[in-house]
Amino acid sequence: MKLENYLKKFLILLINLYQILLSPLFGRNCRYYPSCSQYAKEAIVKKGILKGLLLSGWRILRCNPFSKGGYDPVK
Repeated sequence: MKLENYLKKFLILLINLYQILLSPLFGRNCRYYPSCSQYAKEAIVKKGILKGLLLSGWRILRCNPFSKGGYDPVK
Protein backbone atom coordinates (compact mmCIF):
# COMPACT_ATOMS: atom_id res chain seq x y z
CA MET A 1 0.00 0.00 0.00
CA LYS A 2 1.31 3.43 -0.89
CA LEU A 3 2.29 6.06 1.64
CA GLU A 4 -0.39 8.37 0.23
CA ASN A 5 -3.11 5.85 1.09
CA TYR A 6 -1.83 5.61 4.67
CA LEU A 7 -1.82 9.39 4.96
CA LYS A 8 -5.37 9.60 3.60
CA LYS A 9 -6.57 7.01 6.09
CA PHE A 10 -4.77 8.81 8.93
CA LEU A 11 -6.29 12.19 8.02
CA ILE A 12 -9.76 10.69 7.73
CA LEU A 13 -9.26 9.00 11.11
CA LEU A 14 -8.37 12.38 12.64
CA ILE A 15 -11.47 13.97 11.11
CA ASN A 16 -13.64 11.09 12.37
CA LEU A 17 -12.24 11.57 15.87
CA TYR A 18 -13.00 15.28 15.64
CA GLN A 19 -16.57 14.53 14.51
CA ILE A 20 -17.12 12.08 17.38
CA LEU A 21 -15.31 13.83 20.23
CA LEU A 22 -15.19 17.58 19.60
CA SER A 23 -17.92 18.47 17.14
CA PRO A 24 -20.78 17.66 19.56
CA LEU A 25 -19.31 20.15 22.05
CA PHE A 26 -19.56 22.99 19.51
CA GLY A 27 -23.08 22.20 18.35
CA ARG A 28 -24.41 22.53 14.80
CA ASN A 29 -22.93 25.86 13.78
CA CYS A 30 -21.73 25.15 10.27
CA ARG A 31 -23.37 27.41 7.70
CA TYR A 32 -22.76 24.96 4.87
CA TYR A 33 -24.06 21.54 3.94
CA PRO A 34 -22.26 19.15 4.15
CA SER A 35 -20.49 20.27 7.32
CA CYS A 36 -16.92 21.48 7.00
CA SER A 37 -15.50 18.30 8.50
CA GLN A 38 -17.53 16.08 6.17
CA TYR A 39 -16.48 18.31 3.26
CA ALA A 40 -12.83 17.81 4.28
CA LYS A 41 -13.22 14.02 4.26
CA GLU A 42 -14.87 14.04 0.84
CA ALA A 43 -12.29 16.45 -0.59
CA ILE A 44 -9.38 14.31 0.60
CA VAL A 45 -10.91 11.14 -0.84
CA LYS A 46 -11.97 12.68 -4.17
CA LYS A 47 -9.15 15.16 -4.85
CA GLY A 48 -6.15 13.72 -3.01
CA ILE A 49 -4.34 14.92 0.06
CA LEU A 50 -2.85 18.22 -1.06
CA LYS A 51 -5.77 19.56 -3.07
CA GLY A 52 -8.23 18.16 -0.52
CA LEU A 53 -6.51 20.01 2.33
CA LEU A 54 -6.38 23.21 0.29
CA LEU A 55 -10.08 22.98 -0.56
CA SER A 56 -10.90 22.22 3.08
CA GLY A 57 -8.87 25.16 4.32
CA TRP A 58 -10.59 27.49 1.86
CA ARG A 59 -13.98 26.18 2.96
CA ILE A 60 -13.17 26.76 6.64
CA LEU A 61 -12.08 30.32 5.85
CA ARG A 62 -15.40 30.95 4.09
CA CYS A 63 -17.43 29.56 7.01
CA ASN A 64 -17.91 32.73 9.04
CA PRO A 65 -20.81 34.81 10.40
CA PHE A 66 -20.86 36.97 7.25
CA SER A 67 -21.28 34.02 4.87
CA LYS A 68 -24.67 33.01 3.47
CA GLY A 69 -23.70 29.34 3.53
CA GLY A 70 -25.92 26.76 1.83
CA TYR A 71 -25.27 23.63 -0.19
CA ASP A 72 -21.61 23.41 -1.22
CA PRO A 73 -20.49 19.97 -2.43
CA VAL A 74 -16.92 19.02 -3.35
CA LYS A 75 -16.56 19.71 -7.06
